[in-house]
Amino acid sequence: MTSAEEAPKGNSIDKTKEEMALIEAALYVAGRPLDLKTLGQVIGTKSKRKVQILAKTLMNEYKHRETALEVLELENQRFVLQLKTAYSPRVRKLALRPLLPQGPLKTLAYIAYRQPVIQKQVIDVRGKHAYGHIKQLIDAGLVEAERKGKNRVLKTAEYFADYFGLSHDPKIMKRQLRRIFKDMMEKIQTCRKV
Repeated sequence: MTSAEEAPKGNSIDKTKEEMALIEAALYVAGRPLDLKTLGQVIGTKSKRKVQILAKTLMNEYKHRETALEVLELENQRFVLQLKTAYSPRVRKLALRPLLPQGPLKTLAYIAYRQPVIQKQVIDVRGKHAYGHIKQLIDAGLVEAERKGKNRVLKTAEYFADYFGLSHDPKIMKRQLRRIFKDMMEKIQTCRKV
């Protein structure tokens, strides 16, 4: 094989590495899940199949790197670069600005777990200060409110599921949240024993 015949293959490998690096950069900068169309725009292709192959290859590379970061494939052919959950508790306090203070985060957890839930029920459980929390959560795009007669019904928005890496299906999301809450309670109990 001559060097002229080898050049296209070498260029192809370089191009693939460059495209994977661009996908990695896009996922890093976005800090949220991105769909195949968006990732395709970044690398300059309309082929969703090509983007999916590249993203899955990147995901497998991260699995073999054994680092604190991981690339995950979510529902609806979306990918996200995130910190592995095992590392979150130890570095969370270093984050410059948490997504939400503790009060609104508790209100969000209640809404996510009980959704769809009437706003009055949230206020009864969380207190009158929850009106402000709900406004903040809606403004952040994490919660949606819909009028049903005299009531406002609250549920999580798609961005909530994307941000926290949860399913968009409320039933599956509730199971995931139950597991997360259970794991957190076990960790708290373990820490108290020490």
